[in-house]
Formats: sequence, structure tokens, C-alpha cells
Amino acid sequence: MGRGKRRGELVNVRVLAEECQVPQQFAAKIMQKLHDEGIVESVMGPRGGFRLAKHPSGIDLLTVIRVIQGPVVVNTCLLGEQACERQDSCPITGKLTGLQDMMETYLRGITLDDLLAGSFDVTQVS
Repeated sequence: MGRGKRRGELVNVRVLAEECQVPQQFAAKIMQKLHDEGIVESVMGPRGGFRLAKHPSGIDLLTVIRVIQGPVVVNTCLLGEQACERQDSCPITGKLTGLQDMMETYLRGITLDDLLAGSFDVTQVS
């Protein structure tokens, strides 16, 4: 939040929108979602704005993605539930569940602190 800003410093939505090159209304909606989930806190007033509610090392990427866009899901049957008699033994469902687990583990392992420091390795998926 706010390139060049010191940690803990308030960032105005207008400034955030400009830095991220998104419409101000969009930035405000995203910040409201993050606020509602306790990821950021807000301060009202002419010098108000948003700041992280906890240290960046305590905020993982999976949580942020879920707050902004909803669940990250790849293990849902393409035919829909109850569409297939073999759903419990389907080889595709098993593979997609494994992919889902790997993806969630990977995203949960990346913190905002990692992103700020550029210290994560995209090849490390366990």
C-alpha cells in the first residue's frame, strides 16, 4: 500500500487509486472489503486514510485474494454436483483436489511482507 510510504502511515484512497492506476471508486470498494475483514484499518478525516491492521508478515496472499474476489476454486466438477454417478471415484476430481490443495498452500505461504521485499520464489510449490 502506497509505494514509498513508511509502514503504518495512512494512505488516502485517491492516492492509492492513482498509484495502482485504477478508478478511485474501485479502490474504495476494495479497501472497504479489506477493512470489513480486518486486514486494514481506516482513519476518518481530512488527513485520514487506510493502513494495514497488522504487520505485513501476518497477512497471506490467499486471504487477500479470498477477500477481494471470493474463493479460489478449481476442484468443482465441470458437470455440476449430482450430474455424474461416478463423481466419488472420478480421476479428474482427485487431480483437481490435489491442485486446489497445492494452490492454497502456495498462496498461504506468500505474505505481503514477501511481496514488498520481492522474496518469494514462484518455482517453490510444495
